[in-house]
Amino acid sequence: MANSLFEKYGGFSTIHSIVIEFYNSVLDSDVVGPFFDGTDMESLIDHQTKFISFLLGGPVSYPEAKLKAAHSNLDIQSPHFDTIKSLLGETLTAFDVEEADIEAVLEKIETYRTVIAA
Repeated sequence: MANSLFEKYGGFSTIHSIVIEFYNSVLDSDVVGPFFDGTDMESLIDHQTKFISFLLGGPVSYPEAKLKAAHSNLDIQSPHFDTIKSLLGETLTAFDVEEADIEAVLEKIETYRTVIAA
């Protein structure tokens, strides 16, 4: 039996695939897509793969201060945060992540709302 969701769902390789698909949805979104205009997506996907791996219990640490600094100048509001959560949930569903595990990931992300959103 896997020790963490990170291991259960295949580690960095699978998480990287999920993050790529997630950002395809994000970039297509009229609500949150514009936040990523001019962004180095390769670098962002790498960082987000590490963050999602961290959320799933992987061997990565992701300091709250780093998250706050990365988002502080973006004026992200709660509706933007909600859209990101929704798109992530849809992407996890598309990758056959179990509903209870999706809920656990989204609950963990919710704990970062005040760090990421204004």
